[in-house]
Amino acid sequence: MNHPVRSAAPGAELRPLSARSVVLSLLLGVHPPELHVKDLVGAVEAFGVAGSTLRAALSRMVAAGDLRRTDGVYGLSDRLLERQRRQDAAVEPRTRAWGGDWEMAVITATGRGPAERADLRARLTALRLAELREGVWLRPANLLRPLPADLAEVAQHYTARPEQPARDLAARLWPLEGWSATARTLLAHVGEARVRADRFTAFAAVVRHLLADPVLPPELLPADWPGEPLRAAYADYRREVTGQVHGA
Repeated sequence: MNHPVRSAAPGAELRPLSARSVVLSLLLGVHPPELHVKDLVGAVEAFGVAGSTLRAALSRMVAAGDLRRTDGVYGLSDRLLERQRRQDAAVEPRTRAWGGDWEMAVITATGRGPAERADLRARLTALRLAELREGVWLRPANLLRPLPADLAEVAQHYTARPEQPARDLAARLWPLEGWSATARTLLAHVGEARVRADRFTAFAAVVRHLLADPVLPPELLPADWPGEPLRAAYADYRREVTGQVHGA
């Protein structure tokens, strides 16, 4: 069943909770990403999810390949382990000092269908690249993260120094003011939320928003960028939830 959201943050895209979304959010937030069924039952009761509803959801998730089950312990599938790695990277991105270079990926593959093109766009966006024009993707070279080996099959990767001023180019590629405004709305909402379900829902929105943070060098960001405060708030909440789940 869905738990109603008691309050909403404009522009923050707060979504109602379902048994599936609660289970996934819990497992994505704990390390290692596995919990015994008794811990899951205790944890989801706070969100109005009955034990019978949870068990039905767990069965469907195992059948769908979202979860694996061993001796009453449920863990993320390989596919969702990759999602957890992306989420962890969003919360704690690894960066280096920026010297002015930009990464540039130029799409070279042709003859791809709409689904393949959409998948490639999603992958490049997940790598925090932004599309300058069709087939040309850029970002400042300040991230420490490997590029997937198979990306070389569809794109060439370069290091570049655009002639356009870097701050202007960053503002063109990413909606920085909009991201910042939503982040501040979320920070205000999580600071005010007291009901456990409301906090859970709000922090799920925080994670989604952090996934869209371009993680630019500080010199390219607007003043008072709220990225680090939002990450710190989520890191504190993740520790809180981990304690609650294992103590449930």
